[in-house]
Amino acid sequence: MNVFENLRDGKSYHILDEDYKREVHGEINRCRHICHLINSTDPDEVEKIIELERELFNGNLPEQTFLTPPFQIDCACRVFLGKNVFANHGLTVMSVGTVTLEDGVMLGPEVGMFTVNHEPKNIRVIFTKEIRIKKNAWIGARVNILPGVTIGENAIIGTGSIVTKDIPDNAVAVGNPARVIKIID
Repeated sequence: MNVFENLRDGKSYHILDEDYKREVHGEINRCRHICHLINSTDPDEVEKIIELERELFNGNLPEQTFLTPPFQIDCACRVFLGKNVFANHGLTVMSVGTVTLEDGVMLGPEVGMFTVNHEPKNIRVIFTKEIRIKKNAWIGARVNILPGVTIGENAIIGTGSIVTKDIPDNAVAVGNPARVIKIID
């Protein structure tokens, strides 16, 4: 098992652990460089951006999926994208713990997804929990999604919400922390 798989299985790592530094920081450096290239590309050069996004995701960029620059993803090897996913500008993804965006997910501007946290008694020790956003969910502008959250199919998360717990299918959730205010028939 590699460090990413161990983290996904619940193992904690000290950030100075040699395996952690080699595997995770190697991926962070690779992604930081490619994100810089994407973010520096003229926005009218869509084909070049798509080519770089394909490189970022190790050749796995499903059809009709596009992330609008600028954005920052720290560990793209742990981001799994479905078809027809769209992210508006300003996306921030801390994905060492794995992020899955299923088919048809839409993300508004400046969405943040954070899969990593630190041990309170030793902030140099990290642990992760996966984020999963299910089919056709719509995440509003400036929403932050915390470790371990699953957002259900067709759910809508209102602008500026902070999602700390799972949101069921077909729910509309808003606020800090996000709370379900209605279910869509």
